[in-house]
Amino acid sequence: MVDVVSLVDVRALYEGERHATLCGVTFAVSEAEQVAVTGPNGAGKTTILEVINGLLPITSGTVRTFGQLVAPGSHRLRARIAYVPQNLFFPPDTPFLVGDVVLAARFARGRRSGISSAEDRRHVDRSLCAVGISDLRRRPIGRLSGGQQRKVLLARAVAQQAELLLLDEPTANLDPEAKLDVALLVTQIRQELSAAAVVVSHESGPLLDASDRAARIESGRIVESSLENLVAVAAH
Repeated sequence: MVDVVSLVDVRALYEGERHATLCGVTFAVSEAEQVAVTGPNGAGKTTILEVINGLLPITSGTVRTFGQLVAPGSHRLRARIAYVPQNLFFPPDTPFLVGDVVLAARFARGRRSGISSAEDRRHVDRSLCAVGISDLRRRPIGRLSGGQQRKVLLARAVAQQAELLLLDEPTANLDPEAKLDVALLVTQIRQELSAAAVVVSHESGPLLDASDRAARIESGRIVESSLENLVAVAAH
């Protein structure tokens, strides 16, 4: 079976920086598996997501998703991935309606026409219902709470029919109830889509509890990867 994600001896360096952010990282995610990536700020957690998604070129090693080499122009591969960046919140004056934000995910699948179809609209309806926010469809996304905005972004993943979820601190700055809601939704979406997930988190909680295993990164290197120490690696 081909891993959904495979990094082998990967080094990556941000433009203008002298020291590599990833230093020989080897990391894999199997089909339908959820792996939590934990570690201190600046350790390279977000960088792993960026190289998987082809947003940051690597300086050495190999990165594959779905068995194919990833490059900055890998648009077809990226269409199969739902990426929720860290701290992606919409300011109060953002005019886009929730339904339109979710609908835009349908075009991530590679559609050339800018016109939505009846099938697209059905997917939007179903996605909003799946995450329990159908009543917010005509609300400007900037008027929603942080937890509600995260649910909109998860609804986008459902509408996109993503096969891989890359979630960067999806429960950060949320209250305990919202953290639990998001963790449960991630599990529900993974099951519905039969998707794998890489979840970055710096804290213990329901999101880590729902993961199959955890990998801890420090100073750009994977220092621990286990199932038994899943919660412990986040507590350090």
